[in-house]
Amino acid sequence: MKKYFENLARALLGQPYGDLQPAEQKVIDSIAEHTTVAENVNTTFSDSLSVGQRLADMVARFGGSWKFIGLFFAFIVIWILINTHWLITGTAFDPYPYILLNLGLSTLAAFQAPIIMMSQNRQAAKDRIKQDAAFEINLKLELQMMRVHEKLDALREGDSSS
Repeated sequence: MKKYFENLARALLGQPYGDLQPAEQKVIDSIAEHTTVAENVNTTFSDSLSVGQRLADMVARFGGSWKFIGLFFAFIVIWILINTHWLITGTAFDPYPYILLNLGLSTLAAFQAPIIMMSQNRQAAKDRIKQDAAFEINLKLELQMMRVHEKLDALREGDSSS
C-alpha cells in the first residue's frame, strides 16, 4: 500500500509522498482510499470552542448589532433626561457634564473592544481552516480531473490504433 501512495504522489504531484505537505498527503490518501476530504468546518470549529469563547462571540454579535446601538442610544438619552430633570430639581446623581455616564461608557468600551477582537481573531482562524479545506478539495478535484483526462487520452489512443 505504501508503494501505491508513493506512485500516486509521483504521478499526480511529481514528488515523493514523504516530501508532500500534510494537506497534500491527506488528498493523496483520500484518492487512494476513495474517501472524501470535505468536512463541515463550522461544526468542527464550533465544537472546539470553550464556554468563554462562546460567550465572547455572543457579546461581539450583540455588541456589533443595530439592536445594541438602538438600546444603548436610548439608555444614554434616558440617562441624560433623568439627570437633567433631577438637576433642575436639585437632586441629580450625575450632574452635567455626566462624569458617571462617561465613566460607564469608557468602561464598556474598555471591555467590549478586546472581546470583539477575540471574536474576530477566532473568525480569522476559522477562515484559515476553511481556506485549507477548500484547498484540499480543489487539489483533489484537480488531481481527479488529471486522472480522468489520462484515462480518456488512453481510451482515445486505443480507439485510434484499431
